[in-house]
Amino acid sequence: MTIAKGDRIPATTFAKMTENGPEQVSSDEFFKGRTVALFSVPGAFTPTCSAKHLPGFVEKADALKQKGVDEIACTAVNDAFVMGAWGKSAGADDKVTMLADGNGDFVKAAGLTMDGNKFGMGTRGQRFSMIVKDGVVTELNVEAPGEFKLSSADHLLEQL
Repeated sequence: MTIAKGDRIPATTFAKMTENGPEQVSSDEFFKGRTVALFSVPGAFTPTCSAKHLPGFVEKADALKQKGVDEIACTAVNDAFVMGAWGKSAGADDKVTMLADGNGDFVKAAGLTMDGNKFGMGTRGQRFSMIVKDGVVTELNVEAPGEFKLSSADHLLEQL
């Protein structure tokens, strides 16, 4: 079943790159007591994700925070090393937290997987964005396959 507005974020574990290597991040703790703009991409360093999706959130980080967002996070079914390198290359360091969902546990639990086998990518996360307030989804935007409109930083800003 796909997660919906009003649902609690599933209890899973992400990983994020730190100076000391990958660090485990509990979804319960990450989303607790604050407002998070979370977006998901099919893969780090892929064309639309690198040219539009992540750069849009880096560019609009201050505007999102002015509208009450405490943290902006990007997730993908990639490992913490790849997500860390992608974040650095995109200048996301102090603007977007890169959360690796290496085994796809989060997107599976949220019911937001996609089949990327025809691209040699296996099971990945769909392109989506959401606002999460204290662990509860208050806005959810899931893209149709091949689209990039609803999950953008601009669209999320309009919803706040």
